[in-house]
Amino acid sequence: MALNQDFLGKVYPAGPAYEVGREKIREFAIAIGDMNPAYHDVHHARSLGHRDVIAPPTFPFVVSMRASAVAMFDPGLGLDYSRVVHGEQRFAYRRPVTAGDSLVVVTTIENIRVAAGNDILTTRSDISTDDGELVVTTWAVTVARGTAEGSA
Repeated sequence: MALNQDFLGKVYPAGPAYEVGREKIREFAIAIGDMNPAYHDVHHARSLGHRDVIAPPTFPFVVSMRASAVAMFDPGLGLDYSRVVHGEQRFAYRRPVTAGDSLVVVTTIENIRVAAGNDILTTRSDISTDDGELVVTTWAVTVARGTAEGSA
């Protein structure tokens, strides 16, 4: 089943805030094998001008996943998740994600297109503090293999 083109531009409002904790940052950094002291040591992060430890650049994927899932699993969109592969991810930062941040995510379906029999969905997630400061915008490209109109 092809993706519903009527969903292009649909905005999903922010859900509950994600509370960024030091241990979550440290766990993520260890999981990706990055021992940068700014991700692990408060004193080092403060010596660099941050108020607390900062998160590795790909950490916002953790924050945006719950919000993106609301869009991807919206029944009206028609995404067959059993056929999905992750296409790409990119980030545009205003400032680093920092322990102590309370972040909310607004997700927008930015693009729906077809290529080689595949539906390709691009979602944009604007991640802000709960008082409205934009921290980072992420884009995720999801490919639904063989689901485009006319594909076998």
